[in-house]
Amino acid sequence: MLVKEIETHRDVITLKDGVRVLLRPMVREDRQHLIDFFSAVADDDLRYMRHNVKNQALINAWCDELDYNKVLPLLALVKDRIVGCASLNFFEGPKRHVAEYRMFLAKDFRKRGLGMKMTRALIDMARKQDIRIIIGEVIAEQTKVVRAFEQLGFESKAQLEDFFMFPDGDTCDVAYLVLNLQSKGEEF
Repeated sequence: MLVKEIETHRDVITLKDGVRVLLRPMVREDRQHLIDFFSAVADDDLRYMRHNVKNQALINAWCDELDYNKVLPLLALVKDRIVGCASLNFFEGPKRHVAEYRMFLAKDFRKRGLGMKMTRALIDMARKQDIRIIIGEVIAEQTKVVRAFEQLGFESKAQLEDFFMFPDGDTCDVAYLVLNLQSKGEEF
């Protein structure tokens, strides 16, 4: 997928409850909307994140260093409010055909079908990027999230014991999920 194609990608989806949401790639001008979105993250959600998304310097770096060849961030917007952010994080070298999937949704937009629709959109974009494998790591005890990934075709490949460490030092298991985008069927 060419950068110009990514920049102009737009998809309007309708959630189960009728709310219309715009899905589009993040652009540098989203800086303040991202700061607003992530500043509302509750502490109980923040402890599951890889980075302190409340740190404005981090958001600034994401915007200043935006490179769709490294990370493809997809935003979900209702009017000017970001309600979801998902991304494909690309590897290089021998893993250049693999992308890692990440997502965060505003609390009031969870369990409304947005996560599934955002994931499907990024799967479609991954195919256009010639990505063959998408991996996701989910806290194993979040069984509903694991099942949602499985409904989208991801396979649970492993459960990694104590693989995630919270800021307070506690650990938990991680389900390692893989979606193979390459057809395994024989061609004739």
